Amino acid sequence: MLKGLGGLGDMAKMMKTAQEMQTKMASLQEDLQSITVVGESGAGLVKATATAKGELTALEIDPSIFNPDEKEVVEDLILAAIKDAQMKASDRSQQEMGRLTEGMGLPADMKLPF
Repeated sequence: MLKGLGGLGDMAKMMKTAQEMQTKMASLQEDLQSITVVGESGAGLVKATATAKGELTALEIDPSIFNPDEKEVVEDLILAAIKDAQMKASDRSQQEMGRLTEGMGLPADMKLPF
């Protein structure tokens, strides 16, 4: 009698999958806040620590680089360490997203959130 409603089961399954993905995405966002990466410059003289979401949480500078005549070098090293940490944070975030999509049977290169 209602032959056209056979696809509703598929729709319910799709909605359930979407809800699971939403829950996993929320969990992943929390996880990214606790994952840290360390960017370095000057062979480790300057280290910047950031969360996988890109929030800078710490900056460590070896005191040996504090020479007033080389102020610009120090500034460049600090910027380079921060940029390295941000790049690593972005890469780690993408890795975690890839794991999430792969675990749900979605293509690994699918960009989330949509």
